[in-house]
Amino acid sequence: MKSLFTLAGIVALAFGLLFVGQGLGYINWPSSSFMLRDVTWAYYGGAIAAVGLAVIVAARRR
Repeated sequence: MKSLFTLAGIVALAFGLLFVGQGLGYINWPSSSFMLRDVTWAYYGGAIAAVGLAVIVAARRR
């Protein structure tokens, strides 16, 4: 179960960082994405990445 939570946290962290990169315009993939250069998605991505990091930390402490 510990490894499942760790994996879920890593996936959430990766998606969060992707959203931040797209929202700030650093990652322009896919080129037709509605998230590109929209700062709102950077905030959402930051929140998702923070939750993913918290899940990883919680899973590792058990």
